[in-house]
Amino acid sequence: MLTVEGLRSRYGRIEVLHGIDLQVNSGEIVTVVGANGAGKTTLLRCISGIQPVSGGSIMFRGEMLSNVPAFRRIRRGLSQSPEGRQIFTNLTVEENLRLGAYVFDDERVDRDMQDAFAMFPILKEKRNLPAGGLSGGQQQMLAIARALMGRPSCLLLDEPSMGLAPILVAQIFEVVKSLKALDVTVLLVEQNAFGALSIADRGYVMETGRIAFSGSAAELIADPRVREAYLGI
Repeated sequence: MLTVEGLRSRYGRIEVLHGIDLQVNSGEIVTVVGANGAGKTTLLRCISGIQPVSGGSIMFRGEMLSNVPAFRRIRRGLSQSPEGRQIFTNLTVEENLRLGAYVFDDERVDRDMQDAFAMFPILKEKRNLPAGGLSGGQQQMLAIARALMGRPSCLLLDEPSMGLAPILVAQIFEVVKSLKALDVTVLLVEQNAFGALSIADRGYVMETGRIAFSGSAAELIADPRVREAYLGI
């Protein structure tokens, strides 16, 4: 579904991605783990079209994305739930969700919203309240639901567990696992390496803008180098 080859990106004169190769197959949950500053968020921003690419290629469902602007990538089936949630705090929960579906104008939007409420019942309860009044966990649920309103075939999830209590982290990861049943492919970026690898099919470990290790999730969890450096085992 998604193939990244030799991807390079820079901020000004400083290159931060140094030739990333990555593949996501349809129906998979693939995670990218690594320390803060490794380039994980930049990678997702390049795929979604927010961050300029200085080299390499991004192929999505057989189409080269190099010249496709970010807003058109949503119509192609790519949605991103960004790091830090970035919800619209002054708008209601329902208004946030409708903005996630801004590229659509059909009867499915209301049905999609009902699906989002079924996945996150607390959002239905608070649908008419300002999103800024939600707890951190509820805001993360809203960010994921808003991305799903774009009807993605591939969902880019950036640090969904950041700043959440352990019980909420477990809940968010269960939601990510459940997306498989909805035929949503997931590319998950996480600092919580063990949690991410526990629900993923495959994984990549990034270090300073490069892929250091890759393999099945089980292989990475068993790798002594990964266990010592990223899993605290």
